[in-house]
Parts: sequence; structure tokens; C-alpha cells
Amino acid sequence: MLNKKSKFKFPSAYTVLLAIMIFIALATQFVPGVKNAKLSDVVMAPVTGMIGVKDVNLESEINDSMNSGGVESALKTINSKEEALVSVTNVGQVKGAIDVSLFVLIIGGFLGVVTKTGALDAGVGGLVRRLKGKELMLIPVLMIIFSLGGTSYGMAEESLAFYALITATMIAAGFDPIVGASILLLGCGCGVLGSTVNPFAIGAAVSAAGAAGVQINQGTIIIIGIVLWIVTLSISIIYVMRYAKKVHLDKSNTILSKKEIMDANESFSRNKEEILELTGKRKSVLVLFVLSFVVMILGVVPWSDFGIKMFENSTSWLNGASLGSWWFPELTSWFFIMAVIIGLVYRMSERDIVSSFISGCEDMVGVALVIGISRGISFMMANAGLDIYILDKASGVLSGVSGILFANMAYIIYIGLSFLVPSTSGLASVSMPIFAPLAQKLNIAPEIVVSAFSAGSGIVNLITPTSGVVMGGLAISKIDYVTWVKFIGKLLLILFIATLLILAIMPVVLGI
Repeated sequence: MLNKKSKFKFPSAYTVLLAIMIFIALATQFVPGVKNAKLSDVVMAPVTGMIGVKDVNLESEINDSMNSGGVESALKTINSKEEALVSVTNVGQVKGAIDVSLFVLIIGGFLGVVTKTGALDAGVGGLVRRLKGKELMLIPVLMIIFSLGGTSYGMAEESLAFYALITATMIAAGFDPIVGASILLLGCGCGVLGSTVNPFAIGAAVSAAGAAGVQINQGTIIIIGIVLWIVTLSISIIYVMRYAKKVHLDKSNTILSKKEIMDANESFSRNKEEILELTGKRKSVLVLFVLSFVVMILGVVPWSDFGIKMFENSTSWLNGASLGSWWFPELTSWFFIMAVIIGLVYRMSERDIVSSFISGCEDMVGVALVIGISRGISFMMANAGLDIYILDKASGVLSGVSGILFANMAYIIYIGLSFLVPSTSGLASVSMPIFAPLAQKLNIAPEIVVSAFSAGSGIVNLITPTSGVVMGGLAISKIDYVTWVKFIGKLLLILFIATLLILAIMPVVLGI
């Protein structure tokens, strides 16, 4: 049903994130041993989230303290330093979200140019007309495709490039923005939850465990990951398709508020009355549009990790990096170049290219800010030592626990930790040196810990407001965070129970 105007209006994403920052700052005043956050830390957190630089020497010192004297020693090291682990005044490699935020802005400009040509409207309109009566089949096909990116290379921030297109396509097909956002968030998310060879989750966890002297059987990880991936993705596809079918039959079945519907229609429902012709020029634009994303995927998949060497030095002439070693700087320059090429191919004037590019960037400013603020929250916790304090307490809960209970408790603990540290590679790096040896000490296969980590982190990153992907994707699709929580709540409970059962059963099935 269309939501009626309520007295209470849920705050915006910015307010939610700023409230979390204030809560963390207050928590540091009461948690024993951690470094107290100051007012300046809260004030600077959004900026630090964008352009913060990590002090690698201090990080090394903290790690040495952790290895020699545990968490208590590491916290003493943090408290003894005037400087912060991540700060705008540090010298070194930028760890802030400026690269992701700039990428999002440029993607906006790229889409602005493509939209100006009318190629997307004509292409999407043609696709929807061809699929008349079969629109529902788009959902499983797209979710499976995006989930492959999630399980193989941890597709997350890169998916932000697709939200506008997928949301517009779903609206044109007779669905609503929730369906478009779900295809990406749940498609990529279930893939990450059931990671098989994802270097940012499985790779980082195996490496961190190995550094602690614990060897991981990656074949076992892949088997468990495939089961988690197939089961959770299947459940999610059914859930989204059931909702989409209801909305397609009757638009009043949408969970969106009237304001969200109006915002989405204003942003995505263009040229409804005018059917644009798919001319030769527009076909050329669509080919270049698809090529842009194909090259993006080729650029970020770590081919060398799979023993594939054919892409070595393939694009070094263009941006100094080979396909397979691209990241946000290379992706940003790529989409900027393609925006210019598409404008020229369509024979747009220089003024039209620039104005449509800037207009597209403007649409993404809010998304870029959300991503930076989200990163600032993680940095606040790291600077105070709150993340390692919570990690230490969590590992204490698992001591003495064995068997099925260990797997499920590790999963639940990782869910809690992932809300605080949304970065999968970051969480793996700080937790595996503690949890993997603990599992080995209790005669429990360490592969279970890695799978519990991947599943716990994966399910949380479908909903956590500290994730730039969640908040950014919803912002692009014009969906309020509270609406997403209402939609996904039941599904999360189902996925949670299914994952608990899989983590309990797989060790018995595999005999580990």
C-alpha cells in the first residue's frame, strides 16, 4: 500500500551517520582502555573519511604491541601517541574514500552524457517492449550475473556504477526502485556472503591466518562458499520476484512512500510519452556504453591470482596499470575518457558534453558525501582502538566453545563486528590473527572461522548504514534507508537462519 504521511519522519542518511559518529565518540569516554575521542575528532571525521592518511609506522607499532602483549598493550600504544592512526595531517598513502567518491562523481558525469544522447531511454524502452510479459525474468538473470562478481572478486563499490541504469530499467519494466536496488545489493551481496575466491574477503582472511601460523584449505572454503552462495542467492531471488510480481500487478503494493515515488519518477521516468527511436548513433552509444562496463570488469578482476597472464601490460600505455590491477583511480579516468568519446561519437557540441557531464556529477554529490562520512566512522573507531577492544572481548566469548556452537557463535560475533568494521579486508586483517589460532587451539577447523567471517560480514553489508555501498546505492535509487530496512527485514532473518544451518551442517558433511 502507498504509505500515508506519518507524523514521524525518519532522518536522512547524513543524520543517521552523524548520530553514529557521536555515539561512538561518547562510547570512547566510558569504555576502559580505549583512547577518548575529542570534539575535534567528531568534527574532522567526515573530512578524515574522505582524505585521511594512515600512519604506517604507528600501525606497525600497534601490531607489534598486539603480538607481544595482546590488546591491552596495543591500547596502551594508541593512548601513548598524540597523533592518530588515520588523520588528514599524516604523511603517506591516502586511505580515505576520496577515490571512491570521485569515481562516483565521474560515473554520474558519464551517465549524464549518455542520458543526454537518449540512447539509454531508447535502449531500455526497446528491451522492455521485447520482454513484454516476461519482465520478471530480468530479475534472476541480473541477480545471478552480479552475484558472480560478488563471489569471485568481491564486487561492491564498483556496483554503484550500475544503480541508475538498473533502477531506470526496472521502473520502465513496471516495477519500482526497490526492485532495482535489490538486484544489485542482494545480487552482489549474496555473492560476497558466499565468497569462493574473493580476494578481499577469502584472500585477506587466508593471508591473515597464514601470518598467524594457521594454514587454510582453500578447497574447503570454496565448497562451503558455493553452498552459501547458491542457497542465499536462491532465497533472495524468490523474495525479490514475489515482491516485484505484486508491484507489477498493482503499483499500490509498493513499500515506497509517496515522496520516494515522486523522486524516483522525476529522476528515472524520462520520455514516457515520447518513444525515442534507436537510431544508428544511439546504437553506437549503447555499444560504447556496454564496452565501458566490460572493460571495467576486466580491469578489476585480479587475473594474475587465477594464473591468467594474457592481460599483463595490456593497458599500461593508457593509465600505467594492466587489466586486472585497476582500481578506482584507473576506473575514474576510464569513465571520464569514455564520457568524452561517447559525446564525440554522438556529435554533441563541446558545450553540451561539458554541461551534461557536470549535471550528471551534481546528481551524485550526495552519494559521494555519504561514502566519505561512512568511512570516517571506521577511522574514528580505529583511532580510539575501539575496534580491537571489541574484537578482544568477542574472542573471549568463543574460548572454551566447541563444535557446532563455535561455528554459529563465530558467525553471530562476526555479524556484530561487521557493523563496526564494514570493510571485509579490514575486518579479516584484524580478526583472523586472533580467531584462527583460537579455533585451531580448540581443535576446530579454521576454515569454519573463515566461512563464518565471510557470511557474517556479507549479511551485515546488506543493511549496515556504515557501508558506503548500502547508503550510496540507496541514495542513487532514491530510497530512504528506513524503507530498505522494512523491505529486507524478513529476508535477513531467513538468510540468517539458513546460514546458521549451513555453517552447522557443512563441517559434518565435509568431515572437518
